[in-house]
Amino acid sequence: MLIVGVFIFVLLLAVLIGLVLLIRLFVFLFKRLRGRETILATKGIKKGALGMLILVVLGIILIAFSQLMTATPKIDKENSIAELRKVQLNGRKEWVSIRGENRNKPLLLFLAGGPGGSQLAATRYELAELEKDFVVVNWEQPGSGKSYSAIPKKQLTPEVYVQDGTALVRSLLKEFRQEKVYLVGESWGSALGIFMAKEQPELYHAFMGTGQMVAFEETEKIDYALAMKLAKENGDQKVVDSLQKNGTPPYYGKSVTTKSAVYLNYLSQRMARNPEIQNPGFQTIRDLSAKEYGILDKVNYLRGILQTFNQVYPQLYEIDLRKDYAKLDIPVYFLLGKHDLNAPRSLAEDYYDKLAAPEKEIIWFEHSGHNPWINEREHFAEVVQQIAEKTK
Repeated sequence: MLIVGVFIFVLLLAVLIGLVLLIRLFVFLFKRLRGRETILATKGIKKGALGMLILVVLGIILIAFSQLMTATPKIDKENSIAELRKVQLNGRKEWVSIRGENRNKPLLLFLAGGPGGSQLAATRYELAELEKDFVVVNWEQPGSGKSYSAIPKKQLTPEVYVQDGTALVRSLLKEFRQEKVYLVGESWGSALGIFMAKEQPELYHAFMGTGQMVAFEETEKIDYALAMKLAKENGDQKVVDSLQKNGTPPYYGKSVTTKSAVYLNYLSQRMARNPEIQNPGFQTIRDLSAKEYGILDKVNYLRGILQTFNQVYPQLYEIDLRKDYAKLDIPVYFLLGKHDLNAPRSLAEDYYDKLAAPEKEIIWFEHSGHNPWINEREHFAEVVQQIAEKTK
């Protein structure tokens, strides 16, 4: 996903840079033509400048129009809800999608991976089945997608995510007149969900984590070692060379994302080639083409993956859920892929053994990697519905 994302990001960035250069060129020509008569001040140059101005204006109009026309597709049911909405969370402007065939069904908040990931479209495509039994809320976290500019990057901390997530939950409960929500988190979102559940357990029926993250620095070291082992076994010398050049994580500075991507992308590629995994991988092109994103949103979708991750992830290295979150006051369920190479199963199992909760369970997905909600989406929806039924 990151490789495709980088390509599209560069392409979109090139378009925006082109518009900026056209504006600067027009300003330069305008000053030259206005100040004095020169040989260049000909009708041809003036027409050229006018033409470039028109292109710039049209480009700006196109970008603005694309932003204004964003939406989430309607649901053709009598009491349905399908909204793409800007919300104020602790003074920050962020976005959510709210979708359900019956607005009176229980609330389910989905926490995307990342940090910096946007999955507004992905969850709509992959988890449409949940919209029958829940009002599914997908939160664009600060620093991601449509919420990319909600806060300056240097101010982004795990605490900000917890504060804003909790504020969102309270707002939803008040609006929909419910007492609790179901919380589902994937990858980074699985850790964020634990943070939120620990902070305000009374707001949640249960927590469901998939691609469960546990200890961030340890995870990076395990992933790095596994990628190195597999690359050597498969003769992928370029990957071996890149890993050796970057050295063992943890990484800091401006290259966290690019260095981490070497082993994360390689492990994702290995999972994509595993015949035991169904529907492997994200469909980034499909998701970026969705109605939820305007042109700027598409750029920020990729900026979040590249830049927000770089800012926030190093702040997570010291977190180990086994030590800091060993007791939770709500039911906890881990929905794990048997073939996950990104989030080590050994850490999730160890956390499960140490975790004290009113009820807990590991549910294995036999044909999944890091993303059971994509790999086995029908089964994933069934499991979530079953958990909701016994924890309501």
